[in-house]
Order: sequence, then structure tokens, then C-alpha cells
Amino acid sequence: MANFAKSNVPQFSVDVYQNEYLPEGGREVNAIVTVTATGGGTIGSAVAAPHLYAPGEGPSAAVVLMVDCSGSMDYPPTKMRNARDATAAAIDALRDGVHFAVVGGTHVAKEVYPGAGRLAVADAATREQAKRSLRTLSAGGGTAIGTWLKLADRLLASADVAIRHGILLTDGRNEHETPEDLKAALEACAGRFTCDARGVGTDWEVKEVTAIASDLLGSADIVADPAGLADDFTRMMETAMGKEVADVALRLWTPLGARVKFVKQVAPTVEELTGRRTEAGPRAGDYPLGSWGDESRDYHVCVEVPAADVGREMLAARLSLIIPQPAGASAGSGPEGVQKLGAQGLVRAVWTDDMAASTSINPQVAHYTGQAELAQVIQQGLDLRKAGDFDGATSKLGRAVQLASVSGNADTAKLLAKVVDVVDAATGTVRLKARVEEADEMTLETRSTKTVRVKK
Repeated sequence: MANFAKSNVPQFSVDVYQNEYLPEGGREVNAIVTVTATGGGTIGSAVAAPHLYAPGEGPSAAVVLMVDCSGSMDYPPTKMRNARDATAAAIDALRDGVHFAVVGGTHVAKEVYPGAGRLAVADAATREQAKRSLRTLSAGGGTAIGTWLKLADRLLASADVAIRHGILLTDGRNEHETPEDLKAALEACAGRFTCDARGVGTDWEVKEVTAIASDLLGSADIVADPAGLADDFTRMMETAMGKEVADVALRLWTPLGARVKFVKQVAPTVEELTGRRTEAGPRAGDYPLGSWGDESRDYHVCVEVPAADVGREMLAARLSLIIPQPAGASAGSGPEGVQKLGAQGLVRAVWTDDMAASTSINPQVAHYTGQAELAQVIQQGLDLRKAGDFDGATSKLGRAVQLASVSGNADTAKLLAKVVDVVDAATGTVRLKARVEEADEMTLETRSTKTVRVKK
């Protein structure tokens, strides 16, 4: 882990919310784990005025902007102009001293600025040069996003920095490489940099864009109207500039006989992490949490423990936050080759014959179980609607309306109301709308994983 001043590293804390009581013979332990990073120095204020910071004052970072330049970006002609303006706005939001590059993406990836396999270092002069180079961007050619990502990876790897980040914009489907090619590129890039992905207009594939962001631990969204790109790109870059530490991982230790059923992020979005585990010694595994600034996220951990008699108590899991260190690293790293972030949480199991205690569901666990189901039934409902199973779609989207109403997820409720007519939100009684704007359906699908936090 390279080059960030100690004063800029946030302080991490871990809070565990659970009902530790199990009935006799009970085996499943659920906990919501809130991870919070605070006090990371002055980087948050750098968002408002990124150029006021001397090079090296913030954490060292590199950003590559990948802009779709395929032929479809010419329809309407304003789309390419909006993309150039958005990229310029993002360049303006770069902090002084940050390494950066711009890539134009078609069926091949082309370096737009600075070129020659290099990254530029942001200052007033390079920002102006980069914005001038955007005038050369024109639409023509196909779409092969895997090539864009691989070029971004090569460029980002050339800098010895703490934070590596990509921003990717596309307006079409990935038609000029196979799904296997894109999957291989994502697997090669995973863990090497984070990436936010945006689909502009309505001719792109939601599952492609969300998979890119998911695999690379970034955010995904739709910008249905290209005129909104500049504001969106500015916000994305400001968020990237607020990241202060990369490659944080949740280390989960379980005792002999216990098994991790799943680990998933549940706020601010639902993100499945179970399959991303890397082994970390006896009965321990690491789950990647990506880059952090001053922020808080919630995770749902489910562990299956051996059944025990009433009165028994055990530690079901121990959680800690670490940063894996590259080979040869020593500063701040422990004997296992990790930097420990000093935050730990414990998940307990206590067997009881008190029925009220053992059947009570922790409010945080109940809330986020509902939010995860909400994301799932929206996806299922939209897939069924596309397949022509309107009864199945009505049932799933009705359940989604009910869950959004119960949990207070007003944003998702509004998006659902553009796809279904809500008869009774409390019971989930809905009718599919006869006509749905494509942008409304894509927005619901893209944002289906966004959750609301439990009211403490």
C-alpha cells in the first residue's frame, strides 16, 4: 500500500447488531455489521475546492476516464457533446497531484490524453491540456468494453499510488467482444482498481453495466438524459477524490465446526460478497470492501454453528478490518502480511429455552433481510415482465411495492410507481402499467439494489 500520509487515514469502527439467542438445537446466527470510517483528515473539504491542496497532501491517487466513442454516440449528435462536457467537468474536479488519463472506447481502446502509456499529473496546465484533447473525441466504431478496462488497468498500474479508480461511460451494448471476453477482463481487473459505470440514454444493457460496477466494487447508474452527464460525472469524481484508503477487507474468523453461509453488503446498496472470499489462514477468510473515505456501510453476516444444549454460549465469529499488503511490504503490516485497522467485532451464539428471546428478530437484521428481498423481487419481476409472464411479474412487483412501503424506501417506491399502478401498497396489490417508458424501467432495474438504512 503506497503513499498516503498517516494523518489522512480514517479511523475505522465496527458495530455488531444481532439477537444472539438461539433455541435448543438452533444453528443459524445472523448479524448486521456496521463499518464506519471517520476523521480521515481534510480530504472531504477537498471536494469543494480540489485545487487548494498541494500535491501529496491528500492520499496518492490515479483515475482513468473511459468515454464511449462508438458510432451510436452520434445519435442524437448532442450525446457526444454532452459526454465531452461531462468528461471536462470531471477533469476540473481532479485534485492537484492526482495522476489521470482519458481513454476513448470503441471496438478498441485508444489513449486520448496524455498518451504514450503514461498518466498525467493534475494541475492547472494538464487539466487545460486534457480538456483541449477532448475536442478530438468523435463517434465511430463498435463497443468492446473489456479492451477499455484492460487499457485502464495498464495505465493505473503504472503509478505507485494508494487509490486507483476508473470512471466508465457507455451508451450501447457490448456487441464487439464476447461475454466471456468481458468477464475475463473484469476478472483480471478485480482487486486492482475500483470503477464506477454509467449508462447514458436507453440503448445499453443494464446487467452489463451493473456487473462492471459490481465486480470492480464501484457504483452503477443510469443517466437517461445526456444533458445530466456533467453533474453526474462531477459528483462521481468528487466522491472518488474523497477516498482515502483502498483495498480494505473484512476478515471473518469462525470456530471449528462453524460455516459462513453468506456475507453481503446491505447498505448503501445490496452487494453479494460471499463468492469473493479469499482464504486467510485456518478458519479465516477475507471479503473485499473496496476504497473508503469518511462513510459508513452495513453488512449482513450469516454463520451456521454446531447445535448446542440450553445454557451453552460460543463465539460464532470474530470480525476485523485489514488491508492486505503486497509482497515485501513491512510498514505497519503484521506477521500475516496485512495492515490491521484496529477495529473488531464479535458475533455470539447463546442457547436458551426462553422462547421470547430466541424467536425475537433483531430490527436491523429484519430490515436488511427485507431490503435484500426487495432488490431480488424487483429484478425477478422485471425479468418476468420482459419474458411475457405478466401474472408472475405482477406478483413479484407487488411484493416489491409492499416491501418498499414497509421499510420506508420512498425512492424505490417512486420508481416502482412508474412501472405499476399501486392499488394498495400495504398488501402489495398492483396492476402492471400498459405502457412503460423504457427509461423508467431501466432506472428501476439499475437502482433496484439501493437500500435505505434502518432507523436507529
